[in-house]
Amino acid sequence: MDTDLAILLAISAVWLAAGLVVEGLPGLRAARALRRRTGLLLALVGSGLAGLAGVLLAGLVETAPTLADRTAAGLALPAVPATLVAVLTVRRLRQLRVGAGAFATAPETPAPPALRAAAAHPMTALPVQVTGLVMLPTLVTAAGLVPLTSPAMIGMVLTAAVLAVGTIGVRHALRHSRLVERAVTVRSRSARTAGALHV
Repeated sequence: MDTDLAILLAISAVWLAAGLVVEGLPGLRAARALRRRTGLLLALVGSGLAGLAGVLLAGLVETAPTLADRTAAGLALPAVPATLVAVLTVRRLRQLRVGAGAFATAPETPAPPALRAAAAHPMTALPVQVTGLVMLPTLVTAAGLVPLTSPAMIGMVLTAAVLAVGTIGVRHALRHSRLVERAVTVRSRSARTAGALHV
């Protein structure tokens, strides 16, 4: 296997693994598990960003043709959601890890509903999963399996990508909305209980 192709395969695998990890964050009920999984996700996202930036940088500085040169258009596509990951998602994940750490003193301390709602926020999961998703056409092109050169093929790939991103985004938005509603309900119940005890 070509070394450049192996590197791109590893980067794609990291982003796909990050997409799977971020998918399960809102389902974690223990604060310690949420903190640990968020730390793993930060490591995966950092590795994915570093790998993607490294391949793009290699394409700029190398004089000989590299994989980054041959797939420059394809690598530009995952660079867009990866930038959102670097700007928005990493900050959210750090806040989530700090928040979970405040409740993770005991192994089975439940994660507050507000933290689970933050873990389900579309800007936490969507950019990570979209980056992993759009790495796949780049990988297929680099491997020479399906050349994405014809306008019809590019149109099909873009249409499928838009539909997939829309579906993922709507699903995350609905899950986030449901968890926010649950967090508000729990908060209002706690406030009523505190008020009754105060009286």
